[in-house]
Amino acid sequence: MSAAPLVVVGSGLAGYAVAREFRKLDKETPLVVLSRDHGGYYSKPMLSNALAGQKTAASLLMKPAEKMAAELNAEVRASVSVEHIDTAAGRLTLAGGEVLPYRDLVLALGADPIRVSLGGDAADAVCSVNDLDDYARFSQALEGAKSVAILGAGLIGCEFANDLLHRGIAPTVLDLADGPLSRLLPREASDWLRARLESAGVAFRFGAAASRVDHHGDGLTVTLADGNSLHADRVLSAVGLQPRLAMARAAGIAVGRGISVDRLLATSAAHVWAVGDCAEVLGLNLPYVMPLMQQSRALAATLCGQPTPVVYPAMPVMVKTPACPTIVCPPQPGATGGWEVEATADACEARFVGADGALLGFALLGAATAKKQAMAALVPGAWPV
Repeated sequence: MSAAPLVVVGSGLAGYAVAREFRKLDKETPLVVLSRDHGGYYSKPMLSNALAGQKTAASLLMKPAEKMAAELNAEVRASVSVEHIDTAAGRLTLAGGEVLPYRDLVLALGADPIRVSLGGDAADAVCSVNDLDDYARFSQALEGAKSVAILGAGLIGCEFANDLLHRGIAPTVLDLADGPLSRLLPREASDWLRARLESAGVAFRFGAAASRVDHHGDGLTVTLADGNSLHADRVLSAVGLQPRLAMARAAGIAVGRGISVDRLLATSAAHVWAVGDCAEVLGLNLPYVMPLMQQSRALAATLCGQPTPVVYPAMPVMVKTPACPTIVCPPQPGATGGWEVEATADACEARFVGADGALLGFALLGAATAKKQAMAALVPGAWPV
């Protein structure tokens, strides 16, 4: 390549979204996408509800790396590891010593599952699902399984619990909190969700933390911190994600919970940007699809010479629990106010209302999810247009 390319490190939803949006505006600038895995395109959010559809890892892969390269007029390099970023010289050193210069560098590194510290001779048998290869391993491990213990009753834990029911597998969800989605829902709404998931076949044990996992016959025994235990054929950890920071930190780029960026998605290093699960935009790290799409469109324009701050309107999140359809739109961090909840047999509507009566967030469950569009129109975003 005669000119230094735009280099995107990461081939997940965020990385490919930036590449696509950039190509809409700029057809000519050399574009390189570096992937630490196969480089194919798939939708990560689909991993937590793929069992119900009998999906295999192969069927979830929408486009291989070669097709993505052709569509984007880009070089997509699979199984590549970045050893070092030299922000002063504007170049990457790859494993094996190859040096790759860049005009601009986009870090779309994603996040890793938080690892629970567990003892026991089967601690390494605990699964987590964070990418397509993880899903392939987990799906294979479920052959013959009748029960799964899930560590974590957050969004991903609840989604997998619901999905496992469609395979005839009984899930038991463990969490230190006192209810499902405890960080997103007020107590009354959390209880409403719990009741419906339990009716569908999900078992919960709250105020419970796993301390060790041991082999027991053909299955596993999970010992809890309080000394109690439970048996399951498999154990799945779904306790949350940690943005990947090591590459940025090693390059001297400022990090917080995520890679620190401003509303232009610019890091502390010139010509280096961050998007998606690894990015912390003015203190906000939002590992959802809608924020990364907002980021990608804004960054593409900026990279094409039109500085465009990212806009965050109200961005409701749909929780993939068909046994209890749920949509959450949490209030912004630091918002002052309180929850008001109305529940009937088939619907639960929770509103987070500020001191001035303004709607600052909401949660809709069951039949109340029909109000999503109307409610979202009333909630201010973090950074509206």
